[in-house]
Amino acid sequence: MSDKQLTVGLTLGKFAPLHRGHQYMIETALAETDHVIVVIYDCPETTDIPLTVRADWIRALYPEVEVIEAWDGPTETGYTPEIKKAQEDYMLGLLGGRRVTHFYSSEPYGEHMSEALNAVNRQVDPKREAFPVSGTAVRHDPLANRAFVHPLVYRDLVTTVVFLGAPSTGKTTVCEALAREFGTAWMPEYGREYWAQHQTDRRLTPDQLVEIAEGHLAREEKLLPEANGYLFVDTNAITTFMFAHYYHGMALPRLRDLAAQAASRYDLVFMCSDDIPYDDTWDRSGDVQRRVFQKQIAADLAARRVPYIPLHGSLEERIAQVKRVLSRYRKYASLGTPWAEL
Repeated sequence: MSDKQLTVGLTLGKFAPLHRGHQYMIETALAETDHVIVVIYDCPETTDIPLTVRADWIRALYPEVEVIEAWDGPTETGYTPEIKKAQEDYMLGLLGGRRVTHFYSSEPYGEHMSEALNAVNRQVDPKREAFPVSGTAVRHDPLANRAFVHPLVYRDLVTTVVFLGAPSTGKTTVCEALAREFGTAWMPEYGREYWAQHQTDRRLTPDQLVEIAEGHLAREEKLLPEANGYLFVDTNAITTFMFAHYYHGMALPRLRDLAAQAASRYDLVFMCSDDIPYDDTWDRSGDVQRRVFQKQIAADLAARRVPYIPLHGSLEERIAQVKRVLSRYRKYASLGTPWAEL
């Protein structure tokens, strides 16, 4: 097929975030044209989610689509002659003379943009009857609009908060309490459940510790679509890695990899202090070992350059500390803020 016969569909937007309405438009373009281009704008005034993250959603879901990141696109919106010309000139310049046969949108700007491109004005569900959703609605209440957001996208709208610390430092209690407080999901420590079912003489094999880390991660992923803004997580693969060294003096390569991934997986890391009474249950190794393990976890986090926020005091004091941090924290936007300022 010659270039003149090739049909090329183009759509553009902020995709802040990408929702089922956007996907419907992209999928329509894929069904009707030979090649599809999606132009995605940087829009820090609309969302904290970086352009690269939003572009990668489309790349992951539609690998056959050509995604162009528009870092310097016009920020003004509207239908004055000046604004329309600025938008048209920018798009023509971005395409650099490339031919487009169909312009896809669900907005009135489809008329003037398709005319400038000399393309078919292809309107897709302009009345939002197939998918009654908007980016504004999703930003306002992601959970209520969860049905219109792909799980790949939704997980990036959730702030993941992990609590680390030695055994009997209150991780489970604070996670469960915060989940109730915020009306969201929380991830219990899978290793504790697994240990109770599979331990032999209070020990697990290196392979079993890998199973714990993988199982914990799989359960986390299943919980993310159910989270309401936050997912509170009780321990992670770094803890399992530390237990591997405690049991065997080593960790298998797969567990080392999972621990390395855990170092950057979570948005916020809290370290529960050992300043609460030790709960001396049969499955624990004693208060002395708790203090040693606490130091080892702190040293491991320091070696991995993982910043964390210490939690001290009673349950009520710890919950108040976490709430204070969360009230100031914005996923993606707070990355350069020192923990002390949160």
